[in-house]
Amino acid sequence: MSMMKQPSEIEAGSSDGDGDHSGSGSDSSHSKDLDEAYAVYAAAGDLDASAAEMKAVLRKVDYRIVPILFTTYMLQYLDKNSINFASAFGLKQGTHLGNNEYQWLGSIFYFGYLASSFPSGYLLQRLPIGKLVSFTTVAWGIILITTPACTSFAGLAVNRFLLGAFEATVNPAFVLIMSTWYTSAEQPLRLEAYYCTNGLATMFGGLIGYAVGHITTGLPRWMYVFVIFGAVSTAWGVVSLWVLPDSPESCKFLTERERAIAVARVAANRQGVKNKHFKWDQAAQCVRDPKTWILFLMSVGAQVPNAAITSFTSIIVGSFGFDTLGTQYLQIPGGAVQFLALLAGGWICSRWPTGTRCLTMIVANLICIVGAAMLIGLPNDAKWARLVALWLCYFQGLGFSMALTMISSNIAGSTKKQLTSAILFTGYCVGNIIGPQTFRDSEAPNYQSAYIAMLVGYAVKLFAIFALLAYMWRENRRRDRAGPMDEKAAIEAGMHDLTELENKGFRYSL
Repeated sequence: MSMMKQPSEIEAGSSDGDGDHSGSGSDSSHSKDLDEAYAVYAAAGDLDASAAEMKAVLRKVDYRIVPILFTTYMLQYLDKNSINFASAFGLKQGTHLGNNEYQWLGSIFYFGYLASSFPSGYLLQRLPIGKLVSFTTVAWGIILITTPACTSFAGLAVNRFLLGAFEATVNPAFVLIMSTWYTSAEQPLRLEAYYCTNGLATMFGGLIGYAVGHITTGLPRWMYVFVIFGAVSTAWGVVSLWVLPDSPESCKFLTERERAIAVARVAANRQGVKNKHFKWDQAAQCVRDPKTWILFLMSVGAQVPNAAITSFTSIIVGSFGFDTLGTQYLQIPGGAVQFLALLAGGWICSRWPTGTRCLTMIVANLICIVGAAMLIGLPNDAKWARLVALWLCYFQGLGFSMALTMISSNIAGSTKKQLTSAILFTGYCVGNIIGPQTFRDSEAPNYQSAYIAMLVGYAVKLFAIFALLAYMWRENRRRDRAGPMDEKAAIEAGMHDLTELENKGFRYSL
């Protein structure tokens, strides 16, 4: 592993409308362009680290980072979907919800998420990421604990809005953490290692819901869901504050040499580590870049169906003809499908890192299309077949999580990365706001409009995946034809916070 400082060799340029990037990197020596970790990178000079040393550093990073991401992500998934479990135990009656007001609670969470997406992206660039994630975990845990005090739609609406506003930090923060600590080839498996907790949370939440269903004393049963989940999240946020590091160059669990190795490993992504300065030219490039809007469209399409496997799962399973307790434990197989699909997809994309990410997304999305088509076409009395169709839709998490690696691996420049992430999660919010509104009380128990919307969402997502694949493949070919890649200069350009369009040595991970 070598860390060579050759600012004069930076292959950079500004992008024009034709995608031909040429020009000078002469301004890259300005202090605001240097990466936060550049001092560690520069001080190390030529770092000759053995494969064993790099593997040992990776192992230490995994032991410290992945368990925190794993637990935090599982808790935020449980917390935002707590109304799904509570809905089976009298939430609607206990809070006097009227016609379609439960559906609006599903959407209002994402209005809060949407309002917070760009501010949280800015804060993630400016503030220590470990501390920010930990404080927001404590905050949303406290908000969740207060939910039983809400006995009307208005109170629940404010509560859900605030919960969404604080949880908006988690997904973009974890995308940034992936690009901060791991090489591009390592990211899919690690990202799926925490994202698969969506499936675990579905299983675990179903078991908690089943247990809550047997409580016969004390508070109304729906209140216990929020108290239990909120208390655990608050306690975990305190643990995270002490354990989750902010960045490779400042972490205390690595030695000085190990920190240099950690920075050098990530520098090889040609994206740098992190830069705190907001850059308007990168913001403008983000808006002009077609990848930004393809990812936005992909996110909207992916999340319109999301309500069916989050906030409305208990209601859907109940509509098939299963009893109250059945609506809880029959969510467990769906969670298992999601868990196994995510881990398998992450392993495949890390084991064969060349050209498998988009292919994995396509396969997962086709399975979801089959599931949605079955929900539309199967007769109402085929309850077990319809249940299997719903379980197939749990593959959608694999497709969306791989879209997140498109940002962590394929977008460079700190400002551009954060803004692209914010725009993707704006699409995430739009889809999740639309999704619950497709479940109309007037259509119960069949919800045909919702199932049609799911199928349309999956079709839109599939189109976006093919568009993104075609764009990145064509750009890689164009750059390869332009001449051989200077890897040292490409790494140096990344440490000067150049974007993937400006850095001619950058290649997209497909």
